[in-house]
Amino acid sequence: MTAVEPPREEEKRRIFADLTPLRTSADYRRLWFGSSVSWVGQGMTTLAISLQVYEITGSAFSVGLVGLFSLVPLVVFGLYGGAIADTVDRRTLGLVGAAGAAALSAALAAAAFAGFHRVWFLYAIVALQAVCGALNSPARSAMIPRLLPPEQLRAANALNSMVMTFGTLVGPSLGGVIVGFAGYQTAYTIDALAFFASLYAMWRLPSMPPERTGAVGVARGRASVLDGLRFLGTRPNLRATFVSDLFAMILAQPKALFPAVAVLWFDGDAKTTGLLVAAPAFGALMGGVVSGWQSRIRRHGQAILISVAAWGLAIAAFGLSRNLWIGLLCLAAAGYADTSSMIFRNTMMQVAAPDEMRGRLQGVFIVVVAGGPRLGDFVSGSVADLTSPLVAITGGGLLCVLAVAVFAVFARGFRRYDAENPTP
Repeated sequence: MTAVEPPREEEKRRIFADLTPLRTSADYRRLWFGSSVSWVGQGMTTLAISLQVYEITGSAFSVGLVGLFSLVPLVVFGLYGGAIADTVDRRTLGLVGAAGAAALSAALAAAAFAGFHRVWFLYAIVALQAVCGALNSPARSAMIPRLLPPEQLRAANALNSMVMTFGTLVGPSLGGVIVGFAGYQTAYTIDALAFFASLYAMWRLPSMPPERTGAVGVARGRASVLDGLRFLGTRPNLRATFVSDLFAMILAQPKALFPAVAVLWFDGDAKTTGLLVAAPAFGALMGGVVSGWQSRIRRHGQAILISVAAWGLAIAAFGLSRNLWIGLLCLAAAGYADTSSMIFRNTMMQVAAPDEMRGRLQGVFIVVVAGGPRLGDFVSGSVADLTSPLVAITGGGLLCVLAVAVFAVFARGFRRYDAENPTP
């Protein structure tokens, strides 16, 4: 007699994140757990470095430079990291990236124990950490389609989004507590040790050199950035995933205005700003937790467009709100929509692209995700200075919705993209 899954469990799967990838693949399960631990550790170190820079300099500008020293190498090396991931054994590249990041955290701990407090040293470590991330991330992303069948990739991307969001939420909070009670050296040491979970997961993986299909005309043993960009230029559906995401990040990115609106709209302070920053992250985490319904969606392109439009509407509604809790709810809804879009975008890239191109597409993804919000901050800040925060936030959200609507008219193939018959 065939075992039948209890109805209650089946209904849970339709609502909450599908855990099938964790149950069926030991390699993916180890990789997921290792990522969970290392993301929390990295969140701790990110906050600890910012606190240490401020303690040394007393300058908010110096703290802001931490982000710049991280962003520039990530953007510059993101494309090249993807090209390398399409050339060498991705397991080896992942090991090198994780080992490098662990060594850098160990260097931070050693310097803190030795009483070596130099801002230039912290900036250098941050930049090198970004380089390691630019090498590690494309390799890790390109591995997942080799570990799981295509029908489980959407669920895996939902689980991965939960790991990243959980790390960015919990890591800094935990880092602040540890620095306060045990000092910088303890936070950095814990981060260095946390990387061993990721290193162990990578070590247990099988060798994974890129599969050469010859479909894109790339010579064996060579994978150039330009080949990847040319490939993307000839694949409208994959290209549309990046274009649609840029609408949200550039036109409707209100983060730079949170300190101002916390005071002007909600009569708040730094704590209010913290709530505004945390709300989209909380919504993003819920986007991963409550993602089971997405398994029934076949039109991934259409789902991306709807998700980006929902982000724009939520941001526009936030711009009109003057009640803090309603505003936080709008931002949480925006974060949920953003995660939904990211899950479908990553799944399309992993399924519709040939294996020999997955690293480079992930490199482009890193550049877009890292650089897009920074450009959005500039746009929203400039518009707010010229007009008002209301125009910048609500107008930007509505402009995002309009851009998606116009784009959908011309991107018919993207709207009709079928996950069961993927075409790049």
